[in-house]
Amino acid sequence: MKDFLVRLLRLFFGLFLYALGIVLTMQAHIGYTPWEVFHAGLATLLSTQIGTMTISVGLVILIITFFFGEKIGLGTVCNMIFVGLFMNLLLSSGLFVERTNVVTGIAQMIGGLFVIAVASYFYISSGFGAGPRDSLMVLLSRKTGLSVGVCRAGIEVSVTAAGYLLGGMLGWGTLLSAVAIGFCIQIVFRLFHFDPKLVVHEDLAASFRRLINAAS
Repeated sequence: MKDFLVRLLRLFFGLFLYALGIVLTMQAHIGYTPWEVFHAGLATLLSTQIGTMTISVGLVILIITFFFGEKIGLGTVCNMIFVGLFMNLLLSSGLFVERTNVVTGIAQMIGGLFVIAVASYFYISSGFGAGPRDSLMVLLSRKTGLSVGVCRAGIEVSVTAAGYLLGGMLGWGTLLSAVAIGFCIQIVFRLFHFDPKLVVHEDLAASFRRLINAAS
C-alpha cells in the first residue's frame, strides 16, 4: 500500500507540474503550445475557462480511445480532470502575469517546457497509464500503421490549425514549443536516467483492486 501511495503522490505532483508548465508557456505571451491553441480557441468560442475546456476535450478523447480499445488507467482519468483544474487555479491566482518583453517571454517559454518535461517524468514513472492525448496518438499509430512521431505531428498540426481558426493564440512561440519540447524531455529523462519504455502501466481495474484490497 505504501508503494501505491508513493506512486499516487508522484502522479499528482506530475500533473500539478504539468499544469504549471502549461500556464508558464501561455503567460510567456509569444504563442500557445499546439493543444492550448485549440483549447483556447474553443474556450473563447464557448465563453468558458481554458482549463475547463481542457477537461472537456480530454473527456471526449478518452471516450473515443476507450471504444477503440486503448488501455484506460487511473493516470488517464486523473490527467483528464486535474490538469485542467490546476490550470484554472493557477491562472486565477494572479501569480502569473503575461510577459510583455520578448526576451523574458522566450526564457519563460523554455522554462515552462522544462517544467512540462519534469512533470512528464513524474507522471509517466508513476505507472498509472497515458493521458488521453497520448492515448489518441498511440491509437492513430496503431490504426494507420504510421509512426508515433508522424501521428503526433499530424495531431498537433491539426489542433493548431483548428484552434487558430477558432481564435486561439498562435505565434512563433507555438513553433518553438513544438520543436523544443522533445529536446527538453530528452534532457530531463537523461538527467533522471529514465527510460519510459521500461514502465509497466496498470489499467484502471487493477488500480481499483489495489485500493479495495488495501481497504479490506
